[in-house]
Amino acid sequence: MSKGALIHGHAEEGFGPLADAFARNFAAHGETGGACAVYLDGRQVVDLWGGASDADRPWRADTAAPVFSVTKALLAISAYMLVERGLLDLDAPVAAYWPEFAEAGKAAVTVRQILSHRAGLPALDTDLDLSDLAAWQPVIRALERQKPLWEPGTAYLYHALTIGWLIGELIRRTTGLTPSRFFAAEIAGPLNADVWIGPPPEPLRHIARVAPPPPDEASPPAVLIDPFHRNVIGRAISLGQVFPDGLFAEPGGVNDPAVWSVEIPGGGTAATASALARVLAATVGEVDGVRLIGDDSVRDALTVRSEGEDWAGVPGVRFSTGFKINGIPWRPLLSDASFGHDGACGQLAFADADAKLGFGYTNGGMLKTDTRAAHLVLALRKCIYQ
Repeated sequence: MSKGALIHGHAEEGFGPLADAFARNFAAHGETGGACAVYLDGRQVVDLWGGASDADRPWRADTAAPVFSVTKALLAISAYMLVERGLLDLDAPVAAYWPEFAEAGKAAVTVRQILSHRAGLPALDTDLDLSDLAAWQPVIRALERQKPLWEPGTAYLYHALTIGWLIGELIRRTTGLTPSRFFAAEIAGPLNADVWIGPPPEPLRHIARVAPPPPDEASPPAVLIDPFHRNVIGRAISLGQVFPDGLFAEPGGVNDPAVWSVEIPGGGTAATASALARVLAATVGEVDGVRLIGDDSVRDALTVRSEGEDWAGVPGVRFSTGFKINGIPWRPLLSDASFGHDGACGQLAFADADAKLGFGYTNGGMLKTDTRAAHLVLALRKCIYQ
């Protein structure tokens, strides 16, 4: 997108620095198309979009984009809602709700250990295909049979996709609904939020096509990981070789319609930025009369559960129960009262309990060196704390 990219939407008085940062991302930081939104005290105060959603179409107010692991924040919100309804206990064994999960030494694994990436099940050791994912039960059976890679609770490693079926099966066992149906009925529906996990509703909404990073862009320094741990991480991302190496390879890549026809509860969400901001805002205050989780859940969601060097020996991120929280240098959030999750192309959604704020950012492409979301968040800090 040229430096003259046209920005649409509005930013209320006091949010000029965020609007400026959004425009500057197009001019200086590689943005080609995207949107940014903020809800404050239950009311939308920023709704911006610009650029292109693919080669032929401009980004529109209703353009949804794949947001990948932002899905994990939506799963975590769902889990906390079930806790508040008395259907789920975060510190109870998973096997209390899903008896078959106790196989292979997993009887003591807790719900919280799954949500904080400490269950020892980051990757499947069974090879599956897309039809297995669509059928749901093959993935569940593979997880039941699998032995943890470490003693659960003693280490952590990002459960990139397995977490979706692990928490998703708990949602299904306690409500009778798959995670996509629970989310649609209990969160997106009441909030009238244009966000969905799994196959999009009919008629097909305007969904951005995700672009790979420019081939000539300098790559960030590689992190040295030994072959064994590198293989585990690779299988975590491919879910037992269902998906090809690299996000964009075809068939089976992120733009393949066959992939979008399947419910992928750890990373298969499409949403508008406005909808993400709306959902996250409803975790810390009311949005049009809807409050998703209470203050006790929010306090728990801000409690660090996993941080420091991970199981593969890599300096890691900071996880609470289901969310990423502030303190990650390359992905700052508004404050230490923020919780949310980012996605594979730098998309970001979070809430802030102190500011009573929800933030959403979507885009249509990956950058190898990506500072777009960080620039937006730092500008938002100026708006809130100036």
